[in-house]
Amino acid sequence: MADLLYELLNPTLSPGRQSSPPDPIALQYLTGLAAQPLSQLETTEPQTLAHDSHSLLLSLQGLSQRSHKTIISSSESHATLGRALPALATSISDLKAVIPKLDDAAVRFSTTYHKSADNDILRARRTALLLSRNVERVVDLLDLPTLLSSTIATSSSSLTANYASALDLSSHIRRLHSLHPDSAIVSSVSLQADEAMQLMAKNLIASLRSPNLKLTSALRTISWLKRVIPDLNPSGDTSVNGAGDNGGLGALFLICRLSTLMNMLEALEPLRELADQERLRQQQNPPSSGAWSGGQQTERYLKRYVEIFREQSFAIVSMFKSVFPPQPAKERPTSNAEDPLQSMPSTLSTFPLHIIEMLIETLRTYLPSVRDQASRDSLLTQVLYCAGSLGRLGGDFGILLASLDFGENLEDEWVEVVRRHRVMAGRLESIVGAKEKTSA
Repeated sequence: MADLLYELLNPTLSPGRQSSPPDPIALQYLTGLAAQPLSQLETTEPQTLAHDSHSLLLSLQGLSQRSHKTIISSSESHATLGRALPALATSISDLKAVIPKLDDAAVRFSTTYHKSADNDILRARRTALLLSRNVERVVDLLDLPTLLSSTIATSSSSLTANYASALDLSSHIRRLHSLHPDSAIVSSVSLQADEAMQLMAKNLIASLRSPNLKLTSALRTISWLKRVIPDLNPSGDTSVNGAGDNGGLGALFLICRLSTLMNMLEALEPLRELADQERLRQQQNPPSSGAWSGGQQTERYLKRYVEIFREQSFAIVSMFKSVFPPQPAKERPTSNAEDPLQSMPSTLSTFPLHIIEMLIETLRTYLPSVRDQASRDSLLTQVLYCAGSLGRLGGDFGILLASLDFGENLEDEWVEVVRRHRVMAGRLESIVGAKEKTSA
């Protein structure tokens, strides 16, 4: 019955529509209508439909009030959907066309920048990464020259510790340079370290010129220089002209001490000027025979000169022998033809002759200006003691004093001074010998 009503009402409800499957809801409603009596259909059904229609209207109004913005937005989106879908299809087509090119680019990038590939950019990046991982080590390496310079600069407060640390730092830098000779950073650090070691060598040489140099300080300074010289000499050869003396350190030591001696003697310049003025006056106004004429300023100058010479010459030679003990003589190889170029002697063998010549020249110039016999005797005795003091080290120059021109009338006086000096020296030796026997 419901099906017949649906077919009868369907063309009226939807004219022009093709036949479609029955709507289950409509069939259910029609089945309910067919089951009701005619009186109920006429009286209650219109009221029920009116009530349901009013309820649906209220529901639609409430829904439109609550969700009108969403509905409007959905309507607008639905309107643009017709334009967006063709654009999406076009974009998909373009993407399909570009994907092969993207794949080729990805393959080319992977091939070009592979870890095993030889590429300048990759090498630069690996270098940057390596530097980033070892930045602290590089900073420590770059700080080595500054640390070495500061260690050398503060050596005056603690000489032994700081110079030992400086030499250890220099050895460490040279070892790094030998391990990495092609590194520009290590080469730069090594160059700065060499400059610092040159400054250290200058400081050590300056310490050898100290007026109050002691034996312990000299031994320590020479030991530092022995370690510094191989670092400053690229060839590594420490011999100097075959003269021995520990690679020229002996000659350097004597030169420094000679410079100190010359400076101390030059400090007597005021006394020397007075002695020169006195000598010029005597030359312009020669005294009469047998008269005593001045010489006090010359006597003061010579006494102070001989005193400084005796102290410094003995100290220099004795300190040299302690710092540079004599080495055993090496056997020379025998040859048929004599070698015309003989090995140079030790610097100590010529040094005393040089300073003795300085003393004799000074005595030859200024001693004739001393007219007083007692003053001359005192000066000559002082010179003889100086010769004896240096003679204990193998540098006695008493015989050379005979070359001084004392004048014809003063030869007997010189002989008498030498005789008295020998008598006093003999007595002193006998006293010392007796004390040694008593103590033994």
